Amino acid sequence: MEKVINGKTVKVNEEGYLTDLSQWDKKIAVELAKEKGIEMTDKHWEVIDYIQNKYKSEEPLSIRGIKKSGVINIKEFYDLFPGGPLKVSTLIAGIPKPKSCM
Repeated sequence: MEKVINGKTVKVNEEGYLTDLSQWDKKIAVELAKEKGIEMTDKHWEVIDYIQNKYKSEEPLSIRGIKKSGVINIKEFYDLFPGGPLKVSTLIAGIPKPKSCM
């Protein structure tokens, strides 16, 4: 299915996750974040960069992995991305929902 975000038509799945990372850009990320009630900060971008790098290197993403990353502590991760931080952050990052997320 398709969705128009910030004037750009992108392919998404039934949960709203982008299905083609090449369609992602920071403007789309900002709009996706707004839909979740999130105002992006430098710390948000740092986490998004970390998540995208993990995805591109084909390393599985998990809450435990985020905790060990040194990028962010778990409390801050939950504060930055409320309502399921791994689900929300990966959606904003333009990558598929990790298998570890329900």
